[in-house]
Amino acid sequence: MRAKAEALALLAGSGTADFAFRLAQVALPLVILRETGSVAATGLVGGAAGIPVLLSPWWARKARQWVDSGPRLAIVAFVSALALASVPTAAVLGVLSPALLVLSGLLLGCGDALSNPGRSALLADTGDRWGDGRAVLLLTWQDGLRRIGMLLGPSAGAFAVAAGFTNELLWVESAAVAASGLLACTVQPTRAAGAPEEPPSIRQSLQGRRDVLYGWIVRGTGCVTWFAFTLGLSVLGEERGKPGVYLAAGMTGYGVGALLGTAVSLAIVKRTKPVVAASVAWAWMGLCWVGMGVWTTPIVVAVMGALSGVTVVIGIAAISMLITRTSVGAERRTLLSGQTVVVNAGSAAGLLAGGPIIGAVGAASALVGAGIVTTVVAVLILIRCQAVPATAQVG
Repeated sequence: MRAKAEALALLAGSGTADFAFRLAQVALPLVILRETGSVAATGLVGGAAGIPVLLSPWWARKARQWVDSGPRLAIVAFVSALALASVPTAAVLGVLSPALLVLSGLLLGCGDALSNPGRSALLADTGDRWGDGRAVLLLTWQDGLRRIGMLLGPSAGAFAVAAGFTNELLWVESAAVAASGLLACTVQPTRAAGAPEEPPSIRQSLQGRRDVLYGWIVRGTGCVTWFAFTLGLSVLGEERGKPGVYLAAGMTGYGVGALLGTAVSLAIVKRTKPVVAASVAWAWMGLCWVGMGVWTTPIVVAVMGALSGVTVVIGIAAISMLITRTSVGAERRTLLSGQTVVVNAGSAAGLLAGGPIIGAVGAASALVGAGIVTTVVAVLILIRCQAVPATAQVG
């Protein structure tokens, strides 16, 4: 019963903080623009926050192992909450500057690099104590709560901004992150006796876990080509005189599909080889993007978005199962950290190249091309993993 209560506390904290983040995403650029008058400055916090995450394989190798209990996770959460609170505080005082935005973003990035894999590892460890198969169940529902935030948060944030609440949403996010830390305080560490003093690197943790590497390749490819879905649909709406319509249709469909996928994903991945489920999932997602590019109507975009949402969640659950089944303790935290780096690096690379690609070939062609690339990589991984049996492992 204690493990169940701790798991629910971690889930509640994660869901609350993520929903608040979706709310604040709408308000943050407006606050910065009003206070600095610079459009370029609106992306400073988000851009700076990505740097520590991308560099975390080097600087956070030991630090991420330190976040192995609820109280330590709470300390990181409080630092992140202070970094978040610095922006509305500076806005109220009239001293908001690009330097402060960069500093806030760097602190947030450091916090994310430690807290995201730390919370996931704690959640998985708590699931292990709760019962067999609970680790992947909890990680899947953590991702499901994130999808709910993606679906409902931006709309709620837009209504709040329209009602005149901008700085207030930033305070809400800071308070929610602090509250997530408080909720985690009861979670005790699961420290294995005789654990190695030197924490493993991401590369070392992948040794003998070829299926995890394969899963990262297909997921990373999907993250790189994700720009075609978000940027592509935004541009497509502008090109066709329906600004926001295509993106809204795609994201709404994707959010609904992701929630449905959360409900069925475990039943599917338990009945098949996880790396096969991941490969098929992202291959299908690629085909959905091809469909969006060929039949570009809001209805088709919404349907294809929903189908891709279902499959992506199944793929993520499959990779979570691979990690939780084959690792514990320091290796599990390292693998979850590595997965965070793969997702962030892939997304950043895709967004960096996405604008020029869409400008050169057009939004519809970018969707088709990105979908083909994603499907081809997933199929090649599927063929590879079927041809070479994976080495069984237990961490």
